Amino acid sequence: MPAKEVANFGHEVALESPAQPEELAPAYVLLASSDGSFITGSLLEVTGGRLSAAK
Repeated sequence: MPAKEVANFGHEVALESPAQPEELAPAYVLLASSDGSFITGSLLEVTGGRLSAAK
């Protein structure tokens, strides 16, 4: 990624910052655990407030 893009990376989402691994990990842990065993065919959006349909 060019240096100019790195400076603005993540600012297009509502939280205005790129996600950190510790912010994404709980979603992965939920889906991998028995707590998520009844979740099927769903989209779990971890987007920082950005709508997935928005461009």
